[in-house]
Amino acid sequence: MFYLTTAIDYTNGSPHIGHAYEKVLADVIARYRRLRGDEVFFLTGVDQHGQKVQQTAEKEGISPEEFVKRTTRKFSSLWEKLDVKYDGWAETIDERHKACVRAILSELKEQGQLYKKAHAGFYSVRQEQFLQERDRDEAGNFGPEWGEVVEIEEENWYFKLSDHTDWLKDFIESNPEVIIPAFRKAELLNALEKNSGIDLCISRPKERLQWGIEFPFDENFVTYVWFDALINYISFAGYQAAPDAGLPDFAKLWPADSRPVHIIGKDILIPAHGIYWLCMLHAMGFTDAQMPRLLVHGWWNIRGEKMAKSTGNVVDPNELADKFGVEAVRYYLVRDIVTGKDSDFDMNRLIMLFNTELANELGNLCNRALNMSQRFTGGVLQLGGPLTEDDTALQSSLTESIAAYQTAMDEFDVSKGLEALSRHIVHCNQYAERMKPWELNKNPENKERLATVLYHLAESVAHATVLLSPILPDAAAKLAGQLNLPALTAFKLTDLHWGLLPDGHVIEKPSPVFPRIVAEVEA
Repeated sequence: MFYLTTAIDYTNGSPHIGHAYEKVLADVIARYRRLRGDEVFFLTGVDQHGQKVQQTAEKEGISPEEFVKRTTRKFSSLWEKLDVKYDGWAETIDERHKACVRAILSELKEQGQLYKKAHAGFYSVRQEQFLQERDRDEAGNFGPEWGEVVEIEEENWYFKLSDHTDWLKDFIESNPEVIIPAFRKAELLNALEKNSGIDLCISRPKERLQWGIEFPFDENFVTYVWFDALINYISFAGYQAAPDAGLPDFAKLWPADSRPVHIIGKDILIPAHGIYWLCMLHAMGFTDAQMPRLLVHGWWNIRGEKMAKSTGNVVDPNELADKFGVEAVRYYLVRDIVTGKDSDFDMNRLIMLFNTELANELGNLCNRALNMSQRFTGGVLQLGGPLTEDDTALQSSLTESIAAYQTAMDEFDVSKGLEALSRHIVHCNQYAERMKPWELNKNPENKERLATVLYHLAESVAHATVLLSPILPDAAAKLAGQLNLPALTAFKLTDLHWGLLPDGHVIEKPSPVFPRIVAEVEA
């Protein structure tokens, strides 16, 4: 079982392009793993508790329940629009999740992993956490990233994080594959050195925060939002759930020898996922072999600056999809960023990549393969006569492209996988330019040669359709219909060998799938 999750989205705002990228990336990976032959469970959802939610709801004069339900609809509606198909949906106000959080708190208390103490210090309202001296800048101030910082003195419950940081350091050093990409490992190890000896405050007094999961053994406190939210990865996977709870079989989804993949942004690797979550799992008794892999993606920036509402440079994915279409947005989001690194959002590049690689290159190949087959051979594909060096070179190009595509996609590098596919499509168009099927058709003596050329082009389109299906499922389905292929869900990577289209295969009437984007965009 391939268990894939994304970070759940905090419902104190609206979805932006970063949210969209993470969900589309996860959807592409899930679809690819199914194409690869894996059984997949893809979980995503929303994080609905916390002080910021309570404060925003109060300002609007509505209940937190009403506020998070309204905001949750914004996220779920966008994922539906972007064709993100998940298998499980997490909402942290779900009673099943609350029960799981309370059970874990009770177990950790019984194991001596929780304790209560008073603490005075500085608290970031934006990040909903207490700050340390290490969080000050060189001038001794708490930077703008922390938002409003207030001084608080109060009693809280703490998790003995410090009991597990030595283990975590050894684990990360001996299991480098759990942090993807690898260069994030050094950042995490450096952060562990700074967090040595520090425990995690996991409660908030009800006198300050009502909107949270109440502690099962102390009714005066609710659970810190990050401790609560992280547990969604196991609560909605069926951890300690009743058989009739309507949740997956946890032992199947997260067995003793399996590493799920959590897709997260680089801003929540440290400390939330890389330190808090792994230590929480260790305290709960999860083995080293069960620790998840953390696939850490970068940010979409604008002119090198992080998108932020405060600067007014946030890109709305809803507006993008309405203006350019879902296919263009999905393609751009996973094509123009290397997984793990930052990228600058550029609307001109969105248009250029769609028009160049899809409308022009793939669209041109489809036109040559399918339209000319309809016009010249009545839509019937035939293997034709003897093969030339050009024919065998095209077949080799396809084999190499499929191998490169699979290697890249196995490593979660979707952009590199699409590059491999694009190389073969370019090769096909160059092949068509050299073979000139429109010229071959003028002489009846070239009938066999014409059939061979058109078959090679159509066969390549068929393979490209299957390989493109995780990224552009709707467009791929349209191409499959024109090619008269079976449902794309019937294909596995192992089916992709030369001869996917049998001799005598009949294609349907083709129509353009990737119309060019014509738009005026400011430089």
